[in-house]
Amino acid sequence: MAGKYFDQWQVGETIQHEIRRTVTETDNLLFSAMTHNPQPLHLDAEAARASEFGQILVNGTFTFALMIGLSVGDTTLGTLIANLAYDKLEMPKPVFIGDTLRCETEVIALRPSKSRPGSGVVTFAHRMHNQRNELVCTCLRMTLIKGSDT
Repeated sequence: MAGKYFDQWQVGETIQHEIRRTVTETDNLLFSAMTHNPQPLHLDAEAARASEFGQILVNGTFTFALMIGLSVGDTTLGTLIANLAYDKLEMPKPVFIGDTLRCETEVIALRPSKSRPGSGVVTFAHRMHNQRNELVCTCLRMTLIKGSDT
């Protein structure tokens, strides 16, 4: 189990997640199709070429989901009770097919659970960067995490 228990986290702790991911055309196409998102900027090469970006934009919800997925192994794998909320999702730069993305996570708040003794709420600030070190996605994720004695 890679995730940490509530009592093992400290505010200010930062993790540089080792797994990186290069986004492919297939990723974008399948995710857009599976989520019924027909946005031409994601699926129509001609429409995307005519846009201000000049190329297909990767579906933003894929970028967000990938950011969370890249963080799970080091944060909540095996210790998560529930994801409680996502907040302040921002995408300051677009992601394009062929971009290689990496994620970092900082613990910004800890609060013992009132209803589950030993467990607690950990608030993570996730940040995703591309290969040019440009920030492409951020969010806060509030999680309910098991305590080591639960």
